[in-house]
Amino acid sequence: MSDQIKISIQHLYKIFGEDPAAALEHVKAGVNKTDLLEQYGHVLGLQDINVDMADGQITVIMGLSGSGKSTLIRHLNRLIEPTSGDVTVNGENVITYDETALRQLRREHMSMVFQKFGLLPHRTIAENAAMPLIVRGEDKQAALEEGSKWLKRVGLQGNDNQLPHQLSGGMQQRVGIARALTSNSDIMLMDEAFSALDPLIRTDMQDLLLELQQELHKTIVFITHDLDEALKLADHLVILKDGYTVQQGEPQDILLRPNDPYIVDFISDINRARVLRVRSVMQPTREPIDGAVAGEIDEESNLESVIAASDGNTELVYRVTKDGEQVGSIDMQTLVKALVPTSAAADGVRGNY
Repeated sequence: MSDQIKISIQHLYKIFGEDPAAALEHVKAGVNKTDLLEQYGHVLGLQDINVDMADGQITVIMGLSGSGKSTLIRHLNRLIEPTSGDVTVNGENVITYDETALRQLRREHMSMVFQKFGLLPHRTIAENAAMPLIVRGEDKQAALEEGSKWLKRVGLQGNDNQLPHQLSGGMQQRVGIARALTSNSDIMLMDEAFSALDPLIRTDMQDLLLELQQELHKTIVFITHDLDEALKLADHLVILKDGYTVQQGEPQDILLRPNDPYIVDFISDINRARVLRVRSVMQPTREPIDGAVAGEIDEESNLESVIAASDGNTELVYRVTKDGEQVGSIDMQTLVKALVPTSAAADGVRGNY
């Protein structure tokens, strides 16, 4: 993974209504979303959003309906114009782009995967997958070959000549992903891409995305309302409420150190043993471990697997490894304590931190 910032969102506001500029002043003076609608007839979509998205990582933006997550992702390719703020992509502020530059951004640097698939019903699967290159004016046969390559990569070989209605929902979404990959864009925007799928198919699609990401290292912005999905996919997690950022950071850190009661409520029903990783609760050390060691555990193993290995014995200590090298230790008593949900940090504040 890279630490280089690919997308930077700075002080982004979006207000819907007849006079958003005037409403913005009320918001900056402290008027909240509810009062802005009741008193001034404007809807607060986004409030002072500040997020840096690293190159080659998956940034997941999650929240309940009305939190602003879909509004936010549509600012990245300027499907929605901001009321105020900046969106920088590859070091350039896309808010200043003219129509020509914006068209190039959408065609060459950003692809989008939609919840409702967005396939053209009268085009074959191969033509749908090849559409980004066809739209650019590239040779159709070469575009079809490239699309077919990615259809095979997502497990749809042999379906090139079928029409979208002949495929299941999960298969149609695979076409959507193949189409995004065919564009060869370095950024993929995925707006609730898996939420219309059945649970088992949804899990398969999540696994496919992670497999592709391990190979391709795209910069992915993924929108979801599902916390389990967010925790599974995210390198960086941003949680929104009423248009503002409640908390953002590495998912494991948010689970262990929630900074707001809203986050505590969100994570209260999570199976912590299945989600928390050993690296998040281990004692870092490369020194020899005192006493008996029950075995070795990879740092990316979840706590559930350690509990299974220990057979419930709370006296055991394990050596934690990364790429075969010791990076820490974990004892079962510390592990058990990590399974107890924590309250919001006493000094937690609303907004970014």
